[in-house]
Amino acid sequence: MADKVILLDTWLSMYGMRVKIALAEKGIKYEYKEEDLLNNKSPLHLEVNPIHKKTPVLIHNGKPVCESLIIVQYIDEVWNDKSPLLPSDPHQRAHAKFWAHFVDKKILEGELNDKSYFGGEKFGFADLSLVTFYSWFHAFEVFGNINIEAECPKIVAWAKRCLQKETLAKSLADQKKVYEAVGQLRKIPGLE
Repeated sequence: MADKVILLDTWLSMYGMRVKIALAEKGIKYEYKEEDLLNNKSPLHLEVNPIHKKTPVLIHNGKPVCESLIIVQYIDEVWNDKSPLLPSDPHQRAHAKFWAHFVDKKILEGELNDKSYFGGEKFGFADLSLVTFYSWFHAFEVFGNINIEAECPKIVAWAKRCLQKETLAKSLADQKKVYEAVGQLRKIPGLE
């Protein structure tokens, strides 16, 4: 029996992009279902994620998995014969998980130093958790009135290096489209 994989997501979500990248890195085919998080969450979405009602949600053979980093780890464990995202060494794996969790809290300019990727010379779990923010950089710069490249030059150089991977380039949302969508969202009363 072939695996049935469904991804409930919204194209704008940097967290959903993490899952898309992990699926692409593993070469996993899946059905994508776009969710309207503002106006009309699907019955399936409310059924499989009744607690937080957020995306992304991965449904694998009818069983839901929620929260992007947990989903990525799940993908890595289930399809462990293809391009590992987490190191096999327990200490290195714990280190990658620490930095991936840290990504959700802070920017990692200092940790990158002169390495090609956060894990060294190979794209991995921590890289996947941060690279999706790149799609939002233009919106952050315009609406936040900051220059990310001036503030975090190593992060920008690293992101451009990551985008040379076809699986990432195809999985990330376009910066201009994210900017336009955020501009539209800012017009909705009560969201700003």
